[in-house]
Amino acid sequence: MATPHSDALVVFGVTGDLAHKMIFPALYAMVKRGTLTVPVIGVALPKWSLDRLHKRVTDSIKHSGGIDNKRAFSHLLSLLSYVSGDYEDPATFSALKAALGKAHRPAHYLAIPPSLFESVIKGLGTADLAEHARVIVEKPFGRDLASARELNKVAKSVFPEDSIFRIDHFLGKEAIMNILYFRFANSFLEPIWNRNYVASVQVTLAEDFGVRDRGAFYESAGCLRDVIQNHLFQIVALLAMEPPAGRDFGAVHTEKARVFRAMRPLKSDDVVRGQYAGYRDEQGVAKKSDVETFCALRLSIDSWRWEGVPWYLRSGKYLPVTATEVLVELKPPPQKLFTDSDPTSGPANYLRFRLSPNTAIAFAARVKLAGKEFVGDQRELYVSDEQPGEEPPYERLLGDAMIGDGALFTREDAVEASWVVVDPVLKHHHRAHPYKRGTWGPKDAGAILAPKDAWHNPALAT
Repeated sequence: MATPHSDALVVFGVTGDLAHKMIFPALYAMVKRGTLTVPVIGVALPKWSLDRLHKRVTDSIKHSGGIDNKRAFSHLLSLLSYVSGDYEDPATFSALKAALGKAHRPAHYLAIPPSLFESVIKGLGTADLAEHARVIVEKPFGRDLASARELNKVAKSVFPEDSIFRIDHFLGKEAIMNILYFRFANSFLEPIWNRNYVASVQVTLAEDFGVRDRGAFYESAGCLRDVIQNHLFQIVALLAMEPPAGRDFGAVHTEKARVFRAMRPLKSDDVVRGQYAGYRDEQGVAKKSDVETFCALRLSIDSWRWEGVPWYLRSGKYLPVTATEVLVELKPPPQKLFTDSDPTSGPANYLRFRLSPNTAIAFAARVKLAGKEFVGDQRELYVSDEQPGEEPPYERLLGDAMIGDGALFTREDAVEASWVVVDPVLKHHHRAHPYKRGTWGPKDAGAILAPKDAWHNPALAT
């Protein structure tokens, strides 16, 4: 049964960086497509005039690609209104209620620090602004298992689970959605997608820049919390999940949660942490900081399909390239018929998913070279999947939340199950190893690999 469309969008934290960099461009794109026609009410502490908010929106759109449709841009500005107030003050929510007017099914988007989630959610409940409404919560969903449980408890005390949309922009990327489609839309993959044929799986999310102006944030998060527990775990879930029982998004969420529950909780020796040279000199960073800007880990999934298959996850700042890639290495043939196909002399067959900056899928297979000798070379069968007109993640996710489509959002049980995996090493871990900028992190990252394995380093353009 179709759910009713939200009749207003409330953006808490409308004066912040997230709104400037991501939300305003997404709203502009939605207006151009005709998918945003309802009032947009910004809420924040600064005592801004509506004219100042308009200037902020204008600056955002100009920096994100420019104003290429003046009519749509004018319409976006006409939808905006602004409420100034403290999130701890009941008067703020009374003013919001007045600004909503006849709107009774608003979507409340919390583009604010997690420390303010509880105050805003409780304020919405007290002001009777939660009934028939939706709440969109920006990641991170807690910073450990205990805080995630508390956040879920607070949210569910005011909103039902199907009205809570935990937004992770990573899930709105076309390349991430394509993993799910590719796995279950093709029949040739299923027979080999298991422990009998897969030797190992690697997931790398590399960035060639540092923390920039987010030093204070990174001190409270670190790479394990910021990237691996959410982004990379989501990729693993899509790769490792069983076929869902149905086509509804609830069935997909159920299978993803089962993957997280099957993950073996991490131990300190499963994780290698690194910190790039000069991190401690960044603004907002402690002089003796041990926060990791690089993290590599070995993950085990205790399921019938994946028993014994190592999953290697890696992410870091100031690595040689900015790219996200998955490498699924297959086991060698059971009998060595040709000398040059010995896996010790080169990489085994593999599937490679390129997720960013470009999107592609590649199969690596050995092909015989011309001549009498049975000598060959491994070649990639490469399929680029770039498609024009793709919706940016925030445009897609905001639109989905407003129509009640939870397919690309995370569910309470999955969030908590993923924290169970990483919780043991959030405090009990080895010290971060220093590494030079422009390298693939500390050499110690190789210690978590099996003797026969080696890290696959994504190339800049491939």
